[in-house]
Amino acid sequence: MFRVSILGESHGECVGIVVDGCPAGLSVTSSVFHDDLKRRMGGIEGTTQRKEPDTPLIKSGVFKGKTTGTPICIMFENRDTDSSVYDEIRHKPRPGHADFTGWIKYGGYNDFRGGGHFSGRLTAGIVAAGVIAKLLIRPVSVEAILTEAGGSEDIAASVKSAMSDGDSVGGIVSCRASNIPIGLGEPFFDSVESLISHMVFAIPAVKGIEFGAGFSGAKTRGSECNDEIVNINGRTKTNNAGGINGGITNCNDILFRVAVKPTSSIKKAQNTIDLRNGKTVELSIKGRHDACIALRVPVVVEAVTAIVLADLMLINHKIERIFYEKQKP
Repeated sequence: MFRVSILGESHGECVGIVVDGCPAGLSVTSSVFHDDLKRRMGGIEGTTQRKEPDTPLIKSGVFKGKTTGTPICIMFENRDTDSSVYDEIRHKPRPGHADFTGWIKYGGYNDFRGGGHFSGRLTAGIVAAGVIAKLLIRPVSVEAILTEAGGSEDIAASVKSAMSDGDSVGGIVSCRASNIPIGLGEPFFDSVESLISHMVFAIPAVKGIEFGAGFSGAKTRGSECNDEIVNINGRTKTNNAGGINGGITNCNDILFRVAVKPTSSIKKAQNTIDLRNGKTVELSIKGRHDACIALRVPVVVEAVTAIVLADLMLINHKIERIFYEKQKP
């Protein structure tokens, strides 16, 4: 019921999102997006020095500060682009990136500048959709943090070391969703794990996810891993299941961790092929790139999680759809 469509390219005119299914009467102004969009921006050590204003341009679906119930279109202009470095590597796909697969899939017609439609730049729209979803699902809250980078809890030192080597590092993002209603989700194909995973893997650079005890739970016995139920509301003594049983929320916090791979664009020399002749060539990437894209991923993880929860809560009538009954215009 809560649907999002993404559009744009990294160095194109704009990127954006269309949100359909948002109930009418929700208060939405440009200012509500500020905090989350700022968290997604680069600028800090270890992130890209590309500086986009990321001012949300609300093109439809909002009138006099309230959602109208029609599709909401939000655009972000691309103003700080430098495509020169991509002209140099147009026919030299970056190892680990979508340059090669995109070139093959689209017959060379894909926009290669800045990674085109495969770029993390497009997550600006996802974050905007997530802000709307967060407003819808209150008092449910979602919080994600970066807990380690490059295998170390000393995130700053790990990122600094990679930068000094002209390299990059990945990271682990932990997410917690609280005040979850019991009964969201369906067994098997529409389990809460399935739906959240589907959206999490839409985030560029994500390569893994685990819920609750995750892979470490496979090393335990049932007596250790089972969450003892302590009251009729479904609260449990532990939360190794990550708040989900049989694909359905059990009222405990939803807990999961996400693995983010190192950024593909690095200064350190690597080998690739020249798409024009198939010969091996050496590649060293110039330009403005994140040494640790995971630094900017937590708010995106929050956004995709909120989108899934908004959809599930609308389906299960856990969101009051007609906001304007409370405050008619």
